Amino acid sequence: MSVSNGFLPMTMEEVRELGIKQLDFIYVTGDAYVDHPSFGHAIITRLLQAHGYHVGIIAQPDWKQDDSIAVLGTPRLGFLVSSGNMDSMVNHYYVSKKHRETDAYTPGGVPYKRPDHATVVYSNLIRRSFKNIPIIIGGIEASLRRMAHYDYWSDAFKRSILLDSQADLISYGMGEKSIIEIADALNSGLSVKDLSFIAGTVYKTKDISGLYDYELLPSYDAMTADKLQYAKSFKIQYDNTDPFNGKTLVEPYPNGVYIVQNVPSKPLSVQEMDDVYALPYQRTYHPSYEAQGGVPAISEIKFSLISNRGCFGGCNFCALTFHQGRTIQVRSHESILAEANSIVQDPDFKGYIHDVGGPTANFRQPSCQKQMQAGVCKHRQCLSPKPCPNLAVDHSDYLSLLRKLRALPNVKKVFVRSGIRFDYLMLDQDDTFFRELVEHHISGQLKVAPEHICNAVLSKMGKPENAVYEAFTEKYHRLNQKLGKNQFLVPYLMSSHPGSTLKEAVALAEYLRDIGYTPEQVQDFYPTPSTMSTVMYYTEVDPVTMKPVYVCKNPHEKAMQRALIQYRNPKNYELVREALKLAKREDLIGYDKKCLIKPRKTAVEPANRQNQQNKKKTPSKSVKQTATKKKTIRNIHKHKQLTRGH
Repeated sequence: MSVSNGFLPMTMEEVRELGIKQLDFIYVTGDAYVDHPSFGHAIITRLLQAHGYHVGIIAQPDWKQDDSIAVLGTPRLGFLVSSGNMDSMVNHYYVSKKHRETDAYTPGGVPYKRPDHATVVYSNLIRRSFKNIPIIIGGIEASLRRMAHYDYWSDAFKRSILLDSQADLISYGMGEKSIIEIADALNSGLSVKDLSFIAGTVYKTKDISGLYDYELLPSYDAMTADKLQYAKSFKIQYDNTDPFNGKTLVEPYPNGVYIVQNVPSKPLSVQEMDDVYALPYQRTYHPSYEAQGGVPAISEIKFSLISNRGCFGGCNFCALTFHQGRTIQVRSHESILAEANSIVQDPDFKGYIHDVGGPTANFRQPSCQKQMQAGVCKHRQCLSPKPCPNLAVDHSDYLSLLRKLRALPNVKKVFVRSGIRFDYLMLDQDDTFFRELVEHHISGQLKVAPEHICNAVLSKMGKPENAVYEAFTEKYHRLNQKLGKNQFLVPYLMSSHPGSTLKEAVALAEYLRDIGYTPEQVQDFYPTPSTMSTVMYYTEVDPVTMKPVYVCKNPHEKAMQRALIQYRNPKNYELVREALKLAKREDLIGYDKKCLIKPRKTAVEPANRQNQQNKKKTPSKSVKQTATKKKTIRNIHKHKQLTRGH
């Protein structure tokens, strides 16, 4: 295939056609090759290309074949390895540890085109064939496993991915700055073993005598022996995720080995963000995938715009703080509008920009001005448990951007689908943005993430108190009514998060009963590496306070908590009934409108009901037949209710 299509080379034929004698870097990814700025491999490879380096891509190599990693020859400077946009284990498994049936990042949606723990497998595959070539790993999978961590899928405490992968270096977080520093250092003749000075990287060493002002973490052996040591270690790591006030962290291992995490990279400036998104992306998947039906993931992002990075929301179950940091980084309006204009020209564009946002759409500025000089606060969050008095709340810039986008020719609607932080929205004294959000930027329903309604659970989640969400829903419905809209509010809810007992799960079910809502999907808490909540799950203590936390680990109890959220589903009846009995809430089993489920029919009918049947002179039938028929009718009725709820 000719490389005139503008993509980076994936074959030696394409390399030669470009007149390249030897590639400088080869990027190995667990995703299909999609040349779009929503894909990490596209950003890193295009950035290296812009700095004069020749880069090729090996997408989804066959890890069972050693020669699959050699199709582009030997790189001059090194291999870059990533599992892809998703952690390979999350990509493969539901929280139940059952296999997923599809993979949106693979041509045709075919699953299992990458291995479990893809970064480790790919790196070891490379090391077998290329003994002395530098291997730099990055992306979400490597970033969140950069230090010792709990692995949910094996239920084991694992050492740094740097050791298991045999890689030389980790570029963690958003790697634009670190990857160029790495490339320039290697190109200057420095050995990868000497690259111990680059921010945003992790390396291994046996000599830390040259380090200063570092924090020594508990050793791997100490953490393996005592979970509380891991909780203490993670709290230190969490407090040092800021590039301005974070320290170098050192994690000791047996045999005199140390894993050293340098301070994070500085956030990108507006100009640097603009430059990244102005690179010559083809904005679609490689043409070689066309015969397989293309790459499904492109449909989610093809007509969407990334406007920011980072999040100061502080949700404990989310890894964004650990990966992207708390400092908000934004693109200019000009940059976003330029991309929007290119989207409008796409032949498949129907007039709808699907999303304008990032991790949290309505974050368009740092949470306070001191961050850019002093960094974020180490020992407090911006929004929880209460908003910081120094929090800057302003939606005017984001509103201005949305107005400009919806004024573009051939744009019918501009939607916001990546998520609104409702507690931040409620702090804005000016209702203009909220009103225009409801009027112009919702596609029938607004999805928000209260996650739970019990304050005891919300505090462990790092979310605001339920009263904030209640105030938000009231205001949302009031604005809809005022504007003559009939738009719904869809809350994301989570079951079995640390801190949630059956008592809290029942309270959530009662709340759903009161608002008349039955979620179509329920998300169990998923313990992924390097989140505060995962540390709670593993250690059963809150790393901030070191106080015990209730953790639901029993699969059956998890099933009960999940069933309570969908208590109207007849399939969940027995689980709900059992949960209510265990929670000593049998008052919710009955015929009252406040009850969640009705009593289960028994073979012997109560006397009064039997008398009523006799009075009605119903045809004589066996008690068993009558009970069976009534149960069937009741289930049908419940199914109708469920359908209406959906």
